[in-house]
This record gives sequence, C-alpha cells and structure tokens, in this order.
Amino acid sequence: MANISAADVNKLRQTTGAGMMDCKKALVEAEGDFDKAIEVLRKKGQKVAANRSDRDSSEGAAVAVINADKTVGLVMTLNCETDFVGKNEGFVALANELANKAINFASKDEFLASAYNDTMTVAEKLVEQTGVIGEKIEIGGFEKLEGAYIGSYVHVNKIAAITALSKAFDKAETLAKDVSMQVASMGAETLSYKDFDPAFVASETEARIAAIVKDNEELSRLGKTLKNVPQYISFSQITDEVLAKAEEAAKAELKAEGKPEQIWDKILPGKIARFISDNTTLDQEKCLLDQNFIKDEAKKVADYVKEFGVEITGFKRVSLG
Repeated sequence: MANISAADVNKLRQTTGAGMMDCKKALVEAEGDFDKAIEVLRKKGQKVAANRSDRDSSEGAAVAVINADKTVGLVMTLNCETDFVGKNEGFVALANELANKAINFASKDEFLASAYNDTMTVAEKLVEQTGVIGEKIEIGGFEKLEGAYIGSYVHVNKIAAITALSKAFDKAETLAKDVSMQVASMGAETLSYKDFDPAFVASETEARIAAIVKDNEELSRLGKTLKNVPQYISFSQITDEVLAKAEEAAKAELKAEGKPEQIWDKILPGKIARFISDNTTLDQEKCLLDQNFIKDEAKKVADYVKEFGVEITGFKRVSLG
C-alpha cells in the first residue's frame, strides 16, 4: 500500500476541490498515483452525474465579466440544485473562474468543449464537481455581448445583466450600470417597440384583450372593480389618427363633466399620456427603452439615456429559477 502523505492529499484537494477524505480515498485507490486519483474522482463524478441527471438545477450563481478594455462582456449562470450550495463561497468563486474563461468563447458548447486545464475539459470539470459537491452542476444561461462600451449589474448572484453603449465617455460606467440594473429588474426582451413584428403584436393584442374580458366576467360576478380593456397594446399601433380620436374622446369627456373649455389645454396632455400608457402595455413589459425608468418613473429609459447623448446598442440578461 502506497504511503499517502497529508501534502499529497492537500495537493489533490487544491487541484480538484474535492473534500479531504474523498481525496485520500482516491489516492489510496490509485496507490498514490496523482493522475489516477484525479481519474478516480472524475469517475465518481460521472456516476453521481448519471444518477442526478433528471434533477432540477434552478439554483446557483449568476455572474458577469467584462474584458479589460470594456468592449466584450459575458453573463452566465452556474447552476446547482440547492440554494445552500449556490451561496457557497467556493461555488461562487468557481462560477467567476469559469466565466472569466468563457468570455473568450463564442458559445456555451464551444466553451464546454474547451480545456479547463491540462487534464480535463470544462464539461469534465463540471462532472468532477458534481461528484465533489454531490449535486447536479451545469452551466445554464450563457450570453455574450460586444460594443463600444460594456457595463454590468448583478443582483445578489441571482440575475446578471450587461449593456452595450454606442461609445465610451466619462459617465459611461454609471449609465451602463443603471441600464443593466433596469434590464435585471424588469426583464426586457428587445430594445424598442419598433423591433416588433406586426403579426406578433396583432396576435398578442387579441390574446391579451380576450384574457382581460374573461377576467372581468369573474370580477363582475364577484362585484369587484373591472380591469380596463385596452384598444391597443403597443405604440406601433397608435397612429396619428388614433391619437386624434383619443383627444376628441377626451374633450367630449371633459365637456360632459362640465369642465370649462379654457382649462382643457392643461388637462388634455395628462389624459393623452394616460391613454398611451393604458394602450402600450406590451412595450412596457418587453421593450427596454419604452419602460419606465426604475430610478425615476416619471421618465422612460429612452429619456434617461438621451440625457447622456449616447445610444443603447444591445443588452443581455441571465437569471436563475
């Protein structure tokens, strides 16, 4: 039987991240051969991974990394089964280590196939860590972004977002972080309502109105306040003609209420703004620039960005759960 020293065990532990007892058992089984011991631990990981392949891995750590000149960014999630493991300092460190390697690859598949070190690929490292930790470990979200300037925001290691600006300038870090915070918080899917396909908007309009009408039937039965049924859901549907009709309807309402005509000009802008808000719910949910800015809901994200004289050229978001 090979003589296994504490130094040998610690070396294997530092290399693999496995526990002291697992490392000692692997070295004993490998009769002191370091490379064979790594293989023993890897096979253990493969066995554990096979047994846990159908487990839900919705916990973990979301991280963001940006290259030195702030022109390339990556957001990624390293997934596991429990929040306890996901919050572990070593697990978060592994997530950041992997993300710093991943930023050099175009896709998750390419990254998984790449070398983690001289003895294993990234995919094999994840299998090894599955054996070490005892939970299913995998890379979930993987999004890369390039631009003139990239900034990021990570929310309690659960959501990570990056934003690309059209140029670098003295307040670029502040703007990119604020917009990334918006992306993390509100979960936009596209930049503007202008990106929507008309067929998608038409389908969504029909579905959303039908859902509200159905909800109102139940609310009416219960004697509760009914939800507003919009005519439209996106600014892409609101033409000059639609706005003109909305203004005429607002004037008729003011007249019916007996409001003096000389004060209508002070009231109409608010009514038109409310009409637009009520009829652009799709934009507010899915379009970054058309959302209310979370730090100042009196303005849209587009208005906030415009103050800096730059444009948002892209954004990416990953999350757990």
